[in-house]
Amino acid sequence: MTTAPRGGHAALVEHLHERGLLDDTWRRIWHNVPRELFIPERVWRQEPYQCVPASGPERLALIQSDEPVVTQLDDGLPDGPGVATCSNSKPSMVARMLRLLDVQDGHRVLEVGTGTGHLAALLCDRVGDHNVHTVEVDAGLADQAAKRLATAGYQPKVVHTDGEWGLPSGAPYDRIVLTCAVRHAPAPLLEQLRPGGILVAPLARDFWSGALIRMVGEGGTRGEGTFDSGASYMPMRSHRAPDLPDVHGDITRVSHTALVAHELLTLGFALYAGTRLPGVRMWHSGRGTDTQLWVQDTTGSAASVTGRTVHQYGPRTLWREIEQVHAEYVGLGTPEHTCFSLSVGPAGQRVLLKDPPRVIEPAPWAQAQG
Repeated sequence: MTTAPRGGHAALVEHLHERGLLDDTWRRIWHNVPRELFIPERVWRQEPYQCVPASGPERLALIQSDEPVVTQLDDGLPDGPGVATCSNSKPSMVARMLRLLDVQDGHRVLEVGTGTGHLAALLCDRVGDHNVHTVEVDAGLADQAAKRLATAGYQPKVVHTDGEWGLPSGAPYDRIVLTCAVRHAPAPLLEQLRPGGILVAPLARDFWSGALIRMVGEGGTRGEGTFDSGASYMPMRSHRAPDLPDVHGDITRVSHTALVAHELLTLGFALYAGTRLPGVRMWHSGRGTDTQLWVQDTTGSAASVTGRTVHQYGPRTLWREIEQVHAEYVGLGTPEHTCFSLSVGPAGQRVLLKDPPRVIEPAPWAQAQG
């Protein structure tokens, strides 16, 4: 059960300020724009395996805490599996994104993923309504957000459209912020970002963790980015990962590994291994020595790891590949995520290691099996 901090919204803002996530300007703005003004009556709390309804005092406690508030399930369709498809993001993550965005007076800002409208309101308070453009792929969410914004006294340009294409009519933008995860930086967004402008987005990654990326536009579809932290965001609808096939259960092998599972759960290794092993997904449950890992590729090969025991399924020896990639990573000095960068251009995006400088390429054997 969620417990609201003593002092509610004001206490939450002060907590973010004390952590260095809000400067004095943003601190003032957040005090003026409580997110409860933008949250619908029906909400859910995200738990590890399901979304749980929150109402009454628990709803208010959730809104006034540093937790995400789920505001839509299953794209708004009835009788679905109960998967979260829209939320008001965790306040500390929103504050982190705004810090990376480095918005200044007079900046023209595009938000991709209006959601509830709360972030658009914060931006309006910072740069003025006429400088804020926000797009939302869900017509119902766009309409509700526009009404909540108007009720709160804000009039940004709210447009119902697929955020992957941005909003050319308002370009060029000084800043672009995405509140949904993308598998790659969409070319139209980079084209609408002025040279030297900043784009902040959650980058979806198959291997364990997504990442928060800060990109500087270089004109056209080019940009250079740095990884700030891990980030788990709902994907842009057009960037949702395809379902994985059934696992090959007819080929099973049991072995043991020298790797300690929980030591693989770093963003640095996730960035390296995810680039070397494209199409391989890894996720985990538990913590510390109780960590369990599951790995699967797009052909149905898989591996599970509990303690030192490995079960592998299908023709591909996925865990052996991960052991090899981990040995490479150790040979490079186990670089942290800040040692990597992202380069985006007409040929796509590439992950680079800064020192020693090199492009991280997919492993040849992984390409052959993918």
